[in-house]
Amino acid sequence: MSTQSRALRGSLFALTVGMFNVQQAWAAEAEPAVEMAMVTISAGRPTSLPTQIPTTIEGITAEQIEQSINAADAEDALKYFPSLNVRKRYVGDYDHAVLASRASGTGNSARSLVYADGILLSNLLGNGATYTPRWGMVAPDEIERVDVLYGPFSAAYPGNSVGAVVDYLTRMPSKLEVHAKLSGYSQGFKQYGGDDRYQGRQGSLSVGNKHGDLSWWASVNHLDNDSQPITFANKLVSAGVPGKAGTPVKGAIADKNPSNADWLILGDTNQIHTVQDHAKIKLAYDITPTLRASYTLGWWQNDADRHVNSYLRDSAGNTVTSGTINVDGRQYTLTPSDFAPATGKLEHLMQGLSVKSHTKGVWDWELALSNYDYRKDEVRTVTAFPNKSGVAAGSLTDMSGSGWDTLAVKGIWRPFSDNRHIVDIGAQRDSFRLRTLVSGTTEWAEGAAGAATASFNGDTRLESLYAQDTWRFAPGWKTTLGGRLERWSAFNGSLGNGKVVKTFGERRETSFSPKLALSHELNDDWTVKASAGRAVRYPTVSELYQGAIVGDTLMNNDPNLKPERSVTSELTAERKLDKGLLRATFFHETTNDALYSQRNVNVTPNVTNIQNVGRIRTNGLEVAAQADDVLWEGFSLNGSLTYADSIIVDNANFPTSVGKEQPRVPRKRATLLASYHPDDKWSASLGARYSGKQWGTLDNSDPNGSSYTGVSSYFVTDVRVRYRFDKQWSAAVGVDNLGNKKYWAFHPYTQRTFIAELQFDLR
Repeated sequence: MSTQSRALRGSLFALTVGMFNVQQAWAAEAEPAVEMAMVTISAGRPTSLPTQIPTTIEGITAEQIEQSINAADAEDALKYFPSLNVRKRYVGDYDHAVLASRASGTGNSARSLVYADGILLSNLLGNGATYTPRWGMVAPDEIERVDVLYGPFSAAYPGNSVGAVVDYLTRMPSKLEVHAKLSGYSQGFKQYGGDDRYQGRQGSLSVGNKHGDLSWWASVNHLDNDSQPITFANKLVSAGVPGKAGTPVKGAIADKNPSNADWLILGDTNQIHTVQDHAKIKLAYDITPTLRASYTLGWWQNDADRHVNSYLRDSAGNTVTSGTINVDGRQYTLTPSDFAPATGKLEHLMQGLSVKSHTKGVWDWELALSNYDYRKDEVRTVTAFPNKSGVAAGSLTDMSGSGWDTLAVKGIWRPFSDNRHIVDIGAQRDSFRLRTLVSGTTEWAEGAAGAATASFNGDTRLESLYAQDTWRFAPGWKTTLGGRLERWSAFNGSLGNGKVVKTFGERRETSFSPKLALSHELNDDWTVKASAGRAVRYPTVSELYQGAIVGDTLMNNDPNLKPERSVTSELTAERKLDKGLLRATFFHETTNDALYSQRNVNVTPNVTNIQNVGRIRTNGLEVAAQADDVLWEGFSLNGSLTYADSIIVDNANFPTSVGKEQPRVPRKRATLLASYHPDDKWSASLGARYSGKQWGTLDNSDPNGSSYTGVSSYFVTDVRVRYRFDKQWSAAVGVDNLGNKKYWAFHPYTQRTFIAELQFDLR
């Protein structure tokens, strides 16, 4: 048994003894305890989160989103949640919008879970920027509420819940509803040698109704947006060869990279024109008054064009993108990848089916299945300079056939009529399949796939049993004791380079993760809570099998990676206000064998790949408050302040990282959202988001965050004003990044962006 497991089980035992010591205070006729939580569960369908667990849950409603947040994408609803950050670079960012939480940065997408109506949106095929939740499967105007569970404190979720669990609840009508919305976006962006304005537009239409026992909802959404450039061609000055050779060029911009080394910015690349379509059908049928069957079908497609723009000009003023150039007496050679345009054509399909009872009696149960399928997922890019006919060869990366399936059987047992015990039990199976084929093509934009140059394939499966008992064992006292037994397997793994294919044997591992939460109401105003839980985050398929073969030697991956093992705890004090709540939470997390890409200095030559980092320790404090009718009626404040000390304390493969801060986990961050709703027509809001200094590397060797590939601090403000003309029509205008802050998370975030909306609602 590990030291962490012994410590956690010792804590569980001590707290359990304490509970039995106070059990004598139990009154048989005690009234149910008053719950103190930031999220208010009101009319409508219930959240899937286990709100009975006495731990930190936050939430926001559709009405609050409409009034206070410029929500162009579903992830925008999370803008002002305490300690959360979504690395969204532009409207419609489909492949880099990673969710970060208290002790997990924006490079760790597999350390959080995102669901919509119980369907898994988190892309657990990999961990990192290109494996982000499938936010596009939820349109902002179909959101009814968003709830967030902080930490791995529910046995109902796998170890990927170590950071947070996000639950999107979307609308299902009880009568005829029609919603239509038109939005427009405009961003002025100035960076390095580029200065331009980028525009976008979005339209959505949804219709729903209820006929007897059948409810239905149909919606479509179309987005057409131009992003700012998000990457930049560059050359280190030290890489240049002194001399007069090469074509003299002007336009290169001198700058310093994140390590403060001199480099030249040669142009902007990856200016993305994305055209996305989303359609969804949802059906719900009440088989009996207490038994409902639901079905969801979601379709999403994206055509993306990634444009390039060279700053370089020769003596005649011609644009230069190839050949040998000379800048200030140094010679550099341009490669095809420096200014390589790319395209993407994606079509994904999502389905979910559930049958659920809601008797509120002794037993309730649910059977749920879901499937997410990459029906088409092709990315094309240039790999060679054009020939005399202007045709350039390229590569085609095809991930079609990748995806995941989930199956869950859940039960709720309420042995007592006063609900002093609520027992959750369940069995789950989550399966993930990665299918990646990289081929050459003689014509990069439209040519047929040629010979294969690389392939990455594999499957993982997680089979789980869990049980947890939420127990009001004395007046004012509540506890949840639970555990999760998991069996993980990895199989069908293979890695090829077009000539050689290496296969990997099946792996199996089993783990047990105990959970505990305890709360006590000190009086009518004060409640204290304590939670502890273990989480095991197993390696994803791409972490195991995506790499390279050089000759006959396997490079850049390790199919024997250990799983991450985290022990997380929090201690919370909550105080009710007249119209609000104040919360302070101390949190701690220790993660052994964290999965990161790093350089192994213990082998010669050094190897950089996904490796296990020995131990990362995080201590922090989160303070959150909400208050309504502050100063005057209709004025509300929501704010949070988080301090996190996240340190690498053991890392044998890369010793210089020991004692350094975990990448992309800032010491300080804060949010503030002030909303004013004076009457039924007007609403206005002013929001602010702050993040302190961050690092992008394990050894913190990147002090200059205000540069391409750097990670910077930021203070950003947003404003929104909304007016309702009548019961059906409303309009809103807003500005994100009002102060036009330039800030980075490897790529540049958007600069000042104007938003305009016109909306029709019939309900």
